[in-house]
Amino acid sequence: MVVVGAGAVGSFFGALLARAGLPVTLVGRPAHVDAIARDGLRLQMQGQEIRVALHATTDIEAVRDAEVVLVCVKSRDTDALARQIAPLLCADALVLSLQNGVDNPATLAARIRQPVIAVAVYVAAALAEPGLVRHFGRGELVLGPADARAARDAALQRRLQALAEVFASAQVPVRVSAAVMDDLWAKLLVNCAFNAISALTRQPYGRMVEQPAIRDLQEALVREVLEVARASGHALDPQQARESVRDIGRSMAGQLSSTAYDLMRGKPTEIDDLNGVIVRRGAELGIATPANQSLYALVRLAQAAAAPA
Repeated sequence: MVVVGAGAVGSFFGALLARAGLPVTLVGRPAHVDAIARDGLRLQMQGQEIRVALHATTDIEAVRDAEVVLVCVKSRDTDALARQIAPLLCADALVLSLQNGVDNPATLAARIRQPVIAVAVYVAAALAEPGLVRHFGRGELVLGPADARAARDAALQRRLQALAEVFASAQVPVRVSAAVMDDLWAKLLVNCAFNAISALTRQPYGRMVEQPAIRDLQEALVREVLEVARASGHALDPQQARESVRDIGRSMAGQLSSTAYDLMRGKPTEIDDLNGVIVRRGAELGIATPANQSLYALVRLAQAAAAPA
């Protein structure tokens, strides 16, 4: 199994799989790779630090002949990565997109002949420094074929069930879903409700939901996402969506969003693939999205100000 774009999420799941004795290779940035080669991957979770020995490299050639490839790069890098790995993948590889947003599986599938599996990831983790991942909560996955026709492929379903068992052996809860894109839209809704606000205020989720005015803003964001999702063919349950937002505020109370970490480090954010998706699709569908538009514009401004000169 090869993890490409091994940041916090990819390194977290790679560490759990390797700790369970599964062969895992991480493809990441040089500083992260060097730290892992020197000290192993350090994983802080449940009040302790574990060191996991696994292979790490900067060479994308590592995907050659891999049966399972976990794609964890930022959305802006998806198309370029797909072009890189397409000629390297073996014929029967499974390519899993463990990425934010709803467009990445289609971007991968446009370049790759092998089955692309969409994965909704529910984990709070951060790459504190090269070689060190901090886990703050959760850690489950929902996966399934990104293409509706592939979802009816019995052989592929068996492979996914077998893959779910592999993850289960590493104590990673996995649910296989024929409607995984609905799960990705549900996750996008939660991201739209939390990420930008956390980034702009540098506040964790728990502190955000303590403020009535922020809860009102989140409700406006949720309404807009529900309307755009419905018009896009994904009828999410409004009550369940609102419960998910409340649950995240409690279960990940101490978590800052990935968008917040990106801004603090002066890195480009994924805002174009979060609130930006709702703004673009809303415009295409004739749906007003003023709450998402405001946060999208503010994060883009903050991102421009934080970028190195």
